[in-house]
Amino acid sequence: MTSPAGASARTIRWLTYAMFLMFAMTTDSVGVIIPRLIEDYDLGLTAAGAFHYATMAGIALAGLGLGFLADRLGRKTALLLGLGSFGAASLGFLAGDAFMAFVVLLFVSGLAIGVFKTAAIALIGDISATTREHTTTMNLVEGFFGVGAIIGPAIVTLLLAEGLSWKGVYVLAGAMSLVLVLGATLVRYPQPTRLETPPRMSAALGLMRDPYVMGFSTAAMLYVGVETAIYVWMPTFLQGYDGSWTLLAAYALSAFFVLRAAGRFLGAWLLSRLRWTWVLAVCTVLILVCFLGALIGGRDAAVWLLPASGLFMSVIYPTVNSKGVSAYPRSEHGAVAGVILFFTAVSAVVAPLAMGAVSDLFGGPLYGFILATVLAALLAVGAVLNALFDPAGPRLAAAEIAPITDTGGAPLDGPA
Repeated sequence: MTSPAGASARTIRWLTYAMFLMFAMTTDSVGVIIPRLIEDYDLGLTAAGAFHYATMAGIALAGLGLGFLADRLGRKTALLLGLGSFGAASLGFLAGDAFMAFVVLLFVSGLAIGVFKTAAIALIGDISATTREHTTTMNLVEGFFGVGAIIGPAIVTLLLAEGLSWKGVYVLAGAMSLVLVLGATLVRYPQPTRLETPPRMSAALGLMRDPYVMGFSTAAMLYVGVETAIYVWMPTFLQGYDGSWTLLAAYALSAFFVLRAAGRFLGAWLLSRLRWTWVLAVCTVLILVCFLGALIGGRDAAVWLLPASGLFMSVIYPTVNSKGVSAYPRSEHGAVAGVILFFTAVSAVVAPLAMGAVSDLFGGPLYGFILATVLAALLAVGAVLNALFDPAGPRLAAAEIAPITDTGGAPLDGPA
């Protein structure tokens, strides 16, 4: 018979999977929505891009300024606060049709995502018996995020094909968040260690002086810069392609998302069996090979290699995120997750902007991909050096997370 702790841990995992799937449905649908916004509101590309930047700005600010809430208020309270705010902002799309109102709602939803995402990541640490289990769970979580990134754009495409509003995807996500609020209210949570001095926003700023946090944050920034090159600029790079693989070119982005989602489930299996440092090293080198091959072979090669890079990208972010968080005591997991999330969101804004600017300056998206390839090279070099020297190894070994059982570990709180 499953123990209450085991049953609660399993429920917590499935709630977390659903949370990540839900918000991915909205954040990764933006690329499909923007063309309709340009048409309906007579917008330029920069203005329409606010649908992406508003959410990322909210996530970045919440990561740095509100990540400590998961440690100060407790995981449950932070989750309910974030999920409730996200649901309200998403359902707010029903209230009107003003573009700037939508941008404000997206900024609020970004803040909410930052709050419940850092709480969920911290909670994964609470229910994981070891750092390896933490990493495996994070890859599964990001796998469900990848599924949401496939479902969301498909829903928007279907809505538009039926003559309905793209706002339906936000309404659906809002309704899902309310169901998750109910589930999160009923489940029992591990009670994290209480500190004599409650965590404050300054805790995140202090962590930015920690070389381990900054090392993992830098890796996350480089990875996100490489990934955004695909989902922001690959369609433009392949636009007008008339070679031998036109059908593949038309579905290149969908293929990337499918491979990224599949790779995360495969990555969870690999990381439960192999050393994480070498998995990252091999995958980052293969990403670099894909990008170099696309540059050297031209668009005939790019239609195959750029989507294929999703399979190798899949394992990078959840593993970097997991190792960055689990190298610290559970009482600091929210703050650490918030700092990494801040740098992730900043990169999600700055990297595609930089690639766009380079492309405009030199006359085509090829030059943006040259910049992305430089980022991929830096990421690969860093991962190989990390595998060779394993600077975080002693820290991770010392921070092994104690299992939560009926007879020991952190007690459970919340309703039975």
